[in-house]
Amino acid sequence: MKMLLEGKWVDKNEKIEVKDPYDDSVIDTVPKGNKEDVGKAMKSAAGGFEEIKNVPVHQRAQILYKTASNVSDNLDDFAQLIAREGSKTIREAEKEAARCVNTLTVSAEESKRILGETIPFDSFPGGENRRGYYYRFPIGIILAITPFNDPLNLVAHKLGPALASGNSVVLKPATVTPLSALKLAGAFLEAGLPPRALQVLTGKGSEIGDLLVQDERSRMISFTGGVEAGKKIARLAGIKKTGMELGSDSPVIVWEDAELETAVDSCVSGAFWGAGQNCIGVQRLYIHYSVYEAFKKDFVDRTSQYRIGDKLDENTDMGPMITEKEAVRVEEWISEAVEGDAQILTGGKRKGTLHEPTVLEGVPETAALHCEEVFGPTVNLYPIKGLDEAISKANQLPYGLHTAIFTKDVDVAFKAAYNLDCGGVMVNDSTDYRLDSMPFGGVKYSGLGREGVKFALQEMTEPKVICFNLSDVK
Repeated sequence: MKMLLEGKWVDKNEKIEVKDPYDDSVIDTVPKGNKEDVGKAMKSAAGGFEEIKNVPVHQRAQILYKTASNVSDNLDDFAQLIAREGSKTIREAEKEAARCVNTLTVSAEESKRILGETIPFDSFPGGENRRGYYYRFPIGIILAITPFNDPLNLVAHKLGPALASGNSVVLKPATVTPLSALKLAGAFLEAGLPPRALQVLTGKGSEIGDLLVQDERSRMISFTGGVEAGKKIARLAGIKKTGMELGSDSPVIVWEDAELETAVDSCVSGAFWGAGQNCIGVQRLYIHYSVYEAFKKDFVDRTSQYRIGDKLDENTDMGPMITEKEAVRVEEWISEAVEGDAQILTGGKRKGTLHEPTVLEGVPETAALHCEEVFGPTVNLYPIKGLDEAISKANQLPYGLHTAIFTKDVDVAFKAAYNLDCGGVMVNDSTDYRLDSMPFGGVKYSGLGREGVKFALQEMTEPKVICFNLSDVK
């Protein structure tokens, strides 16, 4: 595939191979962008902003509706590409492609609801003759940096709100999964998007990432990725808006009255979706001691039935990790935990990029498997006795994206909901639940700002006050 630069599809002599992590086969190549391309992308995006900010709202909405339709009409092709270049099974990829259609459709709808309001200037003495209001305006170039784990829908979460609000975008997709983003860019162009409003720059983050972040022509960075990369962006960005979703180690509380079958099914799926490479994937399970053994038995039984292997096989439950290096890291973290007296209840083995879904108990709180975001197919079980203890354990780490609690007691649910330190609490659902129109983001090291189309639109626009000092208003 070619990259989208200066309104054209551009190829280069230097290429990056995009490989299927399951069998290491080459799917395609993309151009290897460089410093010169960064400059071209930013200059072109500046011109693209002048174009798209003047496109009427109804036309922007139609572009987004048509893009959603283009994706919907080619849903199988998008799903196949998501599954080939990344870790998701074909069933998981089909759901991501469908969510992308929803994200773009909601973006089209929300483009018509970027509202302002009147301001009562006469609410303070001296403002009697003043009348006015504020409206929201697009801020300019949005630099969007997206991860590998949702290579289509997380791109849509950047592009949809940015373009809906009249901004231009320079997109840097993950080096290992750029193909879905490029295919989506093609769907936007087919829908009539002004070509310079979107640049898609492929290349190594280590070579062009700092240049993109430091370029003063962008007015906002929308980044989804790891904490260390987020810290580096914060140091380099300068004076510009920053939205970051940096992951978590999502805790779940299973209370004594929980519906265990629901809790087990939800948490198994939540732990191992996308081979556990999921920022809201279940990592720590705090289970009331009275149901601990029953929950553990069912959870381990359900996990041990997981089928891993070929992503394109409809019967496969879990595919490979994104690279062998990442699979080795998870294997090493498990070994560290076991050396600290953790017990593997099921799984634990690795073959290449395929790592078995793994359940452990007795993981020490000093182990990386407990206190860092694993981003792999492992989950830890811990017995707890009291709700205050469970909430304290859930809050003890410097992350706070999603948490969850399973209970039939509304008092317990409300106490947990209002005391868990995070961006979202799922009641009788896994932490893995997300609706694309809800505010999504976290506290502490889990990020800055909120995604979810309506809320991203607020981040990507600014209010401008218009005040008239009138000579006679009576």
